[in-house]
Amino acid sequence: MIFAAILTIAMVHQSLAQFHTLKIPQPSNHVQETQTLGVTDITIDYHSPSVRQRDVWNNTDIIPQNAEPIAWRAGANMATTIQFSTDVTIEGQPLAAGKYGFHVIPRGEKYELVFAHNAEQWGSYYLDLENDVTLTVEVEAEEAPFSEKLDYEFINWTASEVTIALEWADRRIPFRVAVDLNNTVVESFRYELRGINTYRWQAWNDAAQWCLQHNTNLEEALEWANRSINGGFNGFAANKNAENLRTKAQLERSLGKMAELEATLIDAVSYIQNPNDANFFSIYLLGIKKTDMAMDLLEKSLEANPDAWFLMLNQAVGYYLQGKNKKAISQLSKVKELAPENFNETLNGIQVRMQEGTYSIPGF
Repeated sequence: MIFAAILTIAMVHQSLAQFHTLKIPQPSNHVQETQTLGVTDITIDYHSPSVRQRDVWNNTDIIPQNAEPIAWRAGANMATTIQFSTDVTIEGQPLAAGKYGFHVIPRGEKYELVFAHNAEQWGSYYLDLENDVTLTVEVEAEEAPFSEKLDYEFINWTASEVTIALEWADRRIPFRVAVDLNNTVVESFRYELRGINTYRWQAWNDAAQWCLQHNTNLEEALEWANRSINGGFNGFAANKNAENLRTKAQLERSLGKMAELEATLIDAVSYIQNPNDANFFSIYLLGIKKTDMAMDLLEKSLEANPDAWFLMLNQAVGYYLQGKNKKAISQLSKVKELAPENFNETLNGIQVRMQEGTYSIPGF
């Protein structure tokens, strides 16, 4: 009987010690959020406690001060982590791509933000501030609208920078994250163009166009435009068309390769297959002062598409650039009859500037 009782107790204890997979509501819910800055993925993983009518920022049982006895986990339960898919800067200080434990040390009016390469910890209890830390930066808090739940907001976006803000109760702790946009994007292109995108002419062309628009990596971008046109090994996945030939022409002009540009323009015109291609390419030709070539293209395209008002508009611009102002204004009148009404204001503005002699093609 005694043995049976002992066995029963042991089985109860063993049962209590076993894990299970039930989802049970937690007071501090688990949050994982990813935002993308340029091509850099930023992922924050944290547990979100509630204020529950507590003075959280001044209660040292909730948020320790001056790392006494420990840093604050910047959330609840497991330590908060933040992961960057590329190198970044935090408040101007470099931080390599990777996953970091994120901890906060309040020091009076300032807050020390700690990025620890030892990321997988329960809270901050075992954080070694001498050996586990990759980067620390110091920031100041701000007042913020009241937030019952602790959360992280991404604010003040630019193309290459975002502010991440820890918000809880009536306080916000912000820190700036920035990337080298051109470098990270180009490196991302190089990586992705070796995968499935290597078989897609659009990917090579879009990568080349991005570099063109940001005036970076132009020589390699020209190689990418040629790859879009000519394909890979033995010409595999080649797709020569008006779009990638226009990209090639734009890059050759930017690089001062004028002899190559002439040949590319002639080649590109022969690949114009529809009014949209004619529209984009004629605008480009007019913009780079290849007016006669643009007008020849527009004349042929309008023969096949006589009601294409946008081609007629480009033709009016061509007449203006040739000094034929009366013919340009007359053509604009025909355009107004065919164009949608919501373009009237734009067309009237073009007419006024042509009459004043101040019109110029946007973007050139």
